[in-house]
Amino acid sequence: MSEEAFNMSLRKFLKEVGVTSQREIEELVRTGSIEKGPLKVRVALTAENADLNHVVEGEIQLP
Repeated sequence: MSEEAFNMSLRKFLKEVGVTSQREIEELVRTGSIEKGPLKVRVALTAENADLNHVVEGEIQLP
């Protein structure tokens, strides 16, 4: 696989993760499922065929 094809594939995956995650969080807030913040979030990135276990944690301030 070429470096360019790898980068395009990786960017496509990360874009999907970002867009769908934002959509889910916005829906959660919009429906009132969470009333006050901050919203504590965690994303875990794993791979089935590799030793990958990366966790990102953060807080999102709510309106």
